[in-house]
Amino acid sequence: MASIDYFERKLDDKRRLTIPTELRNEFASGVVLTRGFNQYLHLYPKQVWDHEVESALGGSILDEKIADLNVKFRRGKTEAELDQKQGRVTIEQHLLDYAGIKKELVAIRAGAYWRILPPDSDV
Repeated sequence: MASIDYFERKLDDKRRLTIPTELRNEFASGVVLTRGFNQYLHLYPKQVWDHEVESALGGSILDEKIADLNVKFRRGKTEAELDQKQGRVTIEQHLLDYAGIKKELVAIRAGAYWRILPPDSDV
């Protein structure tokens, strides 16, 4: 089976994103949503967040670059489980506002996580 590296979705009226069926096992451990490096969001499987991101953010408390990354990724960070029936996760309004996402979005795999952005974004 081919892997999925890109998908497009419309959020429902409750700001829920439906994860494609083929990707739901990837998010079985849960979902972490954060601000991205620029005006987009990062969508992590909880397992990736716990094992890769947390360890990367755990450097020296006196390292300003590490501190800046902690602030960047923890500001507005949300954790959730996919709902069992339809594989949806709610995206908080403040994250949507940050990324400029209204209703439609695209998701692009960036290694072990996903970038979530408006369809007209150049990033």
